[in-house]
Amino acid sequence: MRKIKILWTDDEMDLLRPYIMFLEEKGYEVMTASNGEDAIHLVQKNHFDLIFLDENMPGLSGLETLNKIKADLSAVPVIMITKSEEENIMDAAIGSKIADYLIKPVNPNQILLAIKKNIDTKKLVTKETTSAYQTEFRNIGLLINSARTYADWEEIYRKIVYWELELEKLNETGMSDILMMQKAEADQGFAKFIKSSYLSWFDTNSGNRPLISPNIFKEKVFPLVDNKKKVFVILVDNLRYDQWKTIHPIMSDYFIIEEDEMFCSILPTATQYARNAMFAGLMPEEIQKLNPSLWLNDDEEGAKNMNEEELLVKQMTRLGKKFRFHYEKVLNSRAGKKLVENFSDLIQYDLVVIVYNFIDLLSHTNTEMEMIRELAGSDSAYRSLTHSWFQHSHIHDLIKLLSEKDIKIIFTTDHGSLRVNNPVKVIGDKKTSVNLRYKMGKNLNYNRKDVFEITDPYKAHLPKSNVTSKFIFASQNDFFVYPNNYNYYVNYYKNTFQHGGISMEEMLVPLITMSSKG
Repeated sequence: MRKIKILWTDDEMDLLRPYIMFLEEKGYEVMTASNGEDAIHLVQKNHFDLIFLDENMPGLSGLETLNKIKADLSAVPVIMITKSEEENIMDAAIGSKIADYLIKPVNPNQILLAIKKNIDTKKLVTKETTSAYQTEFRNIGLLINSARTYADWEEIYRKIVYWELELEKLNETGMSDILMMQKAEADQGFAKFIKSSYLSWFDTNSGNRPLISPNIFKEKVFPLVDNKKKVFVILVDNLRYDQWKTIHPIMSDYFIIEEDEMFCSILPTATQYARNAMFAGLMPEEIQKLNPSLWLNDDEEGAKNMNEEELLVKQMTRLGKKFRFHYEKVLNSRAGKKLVENFSDLIQYDLVVIVYNFIDLLSHTNTEMEMIRELAGSDSAYRSLTHSWFQHSHIHDLIKLLSEKDIKIIFTTDHGSLRVNNPVKVIGDKKTSVNLRYKMGKNLNYNRKDVFEITDPYKAHLPKSNVTSKFIFASQNDFFVYPNNYNYYVNYYKNTFQHGGISMEEMLVPLITMSSKG
């Protein structure tokens, strides 16, 4: 194993000889320089993992030497050692991106701790994290085997997402591969749970139903407005819980996260059904029955989610809510910028609902454009793109403005998505829906073992196009493909992000309540 190589620069190196011997006994390789010029020369000729640099030296000062080193090797951690605690010197050093600083006189343990903090940290963190997951692996496995309720599956999914993000930080592929196998096992168990439990949630006297799409405004939004709070609902279409966790640190800079919850998206986990149900406060069958002009079935022409504002107005009227209300859908950067520019008008309303469609567009573009498919070729890359978009988007600008006001924020979505790679053959007629994770039609032919079938859509409060219509849903990482041009479509859709079916990623989605730190 290669030794850690350290450069120590100080004009009193003779006095530091015991420290050098101490570090060499600990297994570190140490080179020394007595002035800044020699240090720069050594840095140009050698690779160092860490540099100790005296601040007060004749000739080039420590800060001047630091600036020259950082100009060539910005990534090498530099620890400044100084006799002075003057604030302006420390500010200048920190501004030059030192990794740490020590005040003379130093002792060997301080030196060793500084090395471990700046060099050995990643190795130590990797060891501790992987060891912790190895312990947790068994616990998660036991939870998967014993899960009986929706709350059990929420707990399992939270733990899996946590470890997914922790292992991702370490770029530790071995344990990550094990976690992915455990995640696949969990999704298989979750699919069995949904198949056995979902329809029972709609029994008249069912007390086991979790919070689902139609209840979000009634149970989570309207009570806040009733309590005289101004409320902004920010709905990012197709946002998974793990994607929320990647932008959580950005949000926590501005807001107190009061509740980090999940709710269960209804089936199909697609915008037409899940989001319309949220805004209407009704299941799709009831929307079709009560507001037929605002509902289009899969086999009907036209956009399926253009009536969200009217559906929300009708829900408010039905519940006797008379809030001053504003709705906005942001489909592009121009609309996002305009929304921010009109912020002073927005805060005059009691309730503002904003829908951002970027993530959904990203998932569809991932299918259609080879470049985007490469950029979002894995769950990790998909999360990274989400974080990058959010950090540089107008929604981030809006968040900054909201953080300065006494406003409640509900940050949520309608459904998630799943990266698919296992094709399942389905035969249907021309009126069969085109979604890859669910199919609705009257002449469907499939292997019953491969799907969750609902032969009577009314039992799931889903509409029928005709008397013999049925729904089937894919689970785990399956996607539906017709036999015609089978190989072409398998290759085209494999490893793309889809939604509409049964998985923790699609159904267990974030519902976050926040308030300003101010």
